[in-house]
Amino acid sequence: MTKAQRWNRYWDRKSATYDAEMGVWDRRLFGDSREWACGQARGEVLEVAVGTGLNLPWYPAEVTLTGLDLSAGMLEIARSRARELGREVTLRQGSAHELPFADASFDTVVCTFGLCAIPDPAAAVAQMHRVLRPGGRLILVDHVAGSSVVVRAAQWLVELASVPLAGEHFRRRPLKLVEALGMPVERRERFKLGLVERLVARKVS
Repeated sequence: MTKAQRWNRYWDRKSATYDAEMGVWDRRLFGDSREWACGQARGEVLEVAVGTGLNLPWYPAEVTLTGLDLSAGMLEIARSRARELGREVTLRQGSAHELPFADASFDTVVCTFGLCAIPDPAAAVAQMHRVLRPGGRLILVDHVAGSSVVVRAAQWLVELASVPLAGEHFRRRPLKLVEALGMPVERRERFKLGLVERLVARKVS
């Protein structure tokens, strides 16, 4: 079994409990981050790592929405959620490492709590940049390396189990990947001991 197949099967299994687990984290740590991210989306929108569609209720009604995820199990739940909400959305299975879209296809790309588990986050962010139109927005939210040495040490200990078992990283900083691409960061917020970071960056015209 390839690594991709392994993670696909893992997230298919995880889909059954994902909403309940994320609900706890949303209440205790992430706060209004989903509403914050989706509320800033405009035009033709791509959500990478759409998962079970937890963000769907928060998008403006006027956007045209496409969601992509590696897991068929996650996407099936997202389709059910979209039907319940009466939300028009195109859902596709695929890898964040090789987004199946042409260059400059979207006005906004959103990724919330996905880069922590995508195997190559630099490749994923580069792909998000590629499919953005000039002047388009990249909106990211994730749990990241904490502000203090003590917090980062605790995160390192957690990663000893979380990375091999679930591919879950706690000390990444998507901000640095965005800056490496030369994207101006227009808005950035960090809270909960620096454990949560959310940002809006713009693709240079």
